[in-house]
Amino acid sequence: MAVKKKPATFEQALEELEELVERLEAGDLPLEEALADFERGVKLTRECQQKLASAEQKVKVLMEESGSIRELPFDEDTAGEEEEA
Repeated sequence: MAVKKKPATFEQALEELEELVERLEAGDLPLEEALADFERGVKLTRECQQKLASAEQKVKVLMEESGSIRELPFDEDTAGEEEEA
């Protein structure tokens, strides 16, 4: 019986993706290996996008449940600052 591998966390997938990008950017991989890394990178990118979309949906549901949904654009400069209501 095959053992199923536990899905990677977002952070693990992103770290692996960054490592793949570094390997590909170095440009010293054989073609077959580069293609395999590229394919793995595409898969990891899709997994990360799916995890982010799922997290965004959960946040929206939680905000709707609290009764005060208001979407604001994310601004890295003001992240962490709380807006006075």
